[in-house]
Amino acid sequence: MSERNGGFRGDSGRQGHSPRGGSSGQGASRSGPGGYRGSDDSRQGRGFGSRDDRGPSDRPVGPPRAKEPEIPSHLEASQADRSVFRELRTLTKDNAEGVALHLLAIEEFLENEELDRAQEHAQTAVRRAGRVPIVREYMGLVHYRKGWSKALSEFRTARRMSGSHHLLPLIADTERGLGRPEKAIELGQSREVDTLAVAERMEMAVVVSGARRDLGQTGAAVQTLREIARTIPANQPWSARVYYAYADALIADDKQEDAAEWLQRAADADDQGQTDAAERLGDPAEEFIDLDDFAEDDFDAAEDNERGADERPRESGRD
Repeated sequence: MSERNGGFRGDSGRQGHSPRGGSSGQGASRSGPGGYRGSDDSRQGRGFGSRDDRGPSDRPVGPPRAKEPEIPSHLEASQADRSVFRELRTLTKDNAEGVALHLLAIEEFLENEELDRAQEHAQTAVRRAGRVPIVREYMGLVHYRKGWSKALSEFRTARRMSGSHHLLPLIADTERGLGRPEKAIELGQSREVDTLAVAERMEMAVVVSGARRDLGQTGAAVQTLREIARTIPANQPWSARVYYAYADALIADDKQEDAAEWLQRAADADDQGQTDAAERLGDPAEEFIDLDDFAEDDFDAAEDNERGADERPRESGRD
């Protein structure tokens, strides 16, 4: 897996998007068919050659159901966003709640950088509801964090199933990760970009700017973000990432002084820790004492010194 400057991943390695897509976490509205009810769906009719007198021993036995990963005890299906349940509406109630729990677990494990555990839940969700677009989207996000080629396949599948274009920025950034910046730029210039929500258009601009830098087109990288960076207010969820990407474009174009200004703007706007702008500017990080850095003998010596101080006679004549 290659790392690039710009795009959803960025220099800092921090994610500027939620599992729903877009930096605001909302994504575009989706609709469309898909989904399946699973093994507990009732079916009408028995079909050709059915026998009402068939005994239990005559029933076909399928493969055993794979053991599912454990859901963290603090997660409840009711915590899932309503939009998730709208997309799971083609499932039975029990299956929809089960899949929603696995999607919540994916979000948590991605947030905690526990990518293998996130993948276990994504695989389970796909087994249970692999024809529901949002489930394939979550699988794509796991692969996006772990690699590239499988992510592209999952994102394309989710896009085809849903008929929505909200995944275009992620698809474009994945193309960059696969070493195809020209394809990312092509996607950024497609007419479908005009249908995206504002957050997703901002992310696409960040991706395209990064792709221009991949190609050594530093002036074009700056131009891609110049007007956006100068006009968006600083209080938007995507502002810090746009400012940050614009600063990187300016650095690549050898405009260090201007870049420092935009890094500062990114740091000021970044109240969610989406970038490492403050660290790059040299702001002192909060210091913590790691107790593991001290050997047990050091604590014993400290206790002896404290005990000795308590046992020494106090000097008289002091007020």
